[in-house]
Amino acid sequence: MPLNTHDSLWTTGCLLAASAVGLGAFGAHGLKKMVLDPAKIRSWETAAHYQLVHSVGILLSLTLRARNSSPNNNNVSLLPAQLFTAGAVMFSGSIYGLVLDPARFKWMGPITPIGGLCFIGGWIALAATAQSRASPSSAQ
Repeated sequence: MPLNTHDSLWTTGCLLAASAVGLGAFGAHGLKKMVLDPAKIRSWETAAHYQLVHSVGILLSLTLRARNSSPNNNNVSLLPAQLFTAGAVMFSGSIYGLVLDPARFKWMGPITPIGGLCFIGGWIALAATAQSRASPSSAQ
């Protein structure tokens, strides 16, 4: 599913949110039977938390996009939602892999900060998108 339409990103945001809840629950219950290191458990919790927060960011950015677009003008950017999606996959996904099997997924270590940069970029893009839509009378 290409992530270049409102509908595909909406579905992705919902699926990322649902899986964040499931992965968070697994981290709170099942993972503790497999992983004994408390730091790794905290990393898992952070990954699930960031995934959930940025899933909501995807849905928020798309809601704002829909509210501020018209059928004749659909130029409001999908970039914030795309960056949040990339960030969730790279940041959270790499942490999940590193916690479950550090030796096998060692190559994912450098991907984690790239995902974090995507999260930051998503929030900046969302601010820029909102700023570009602001009317002169609303800027005070």
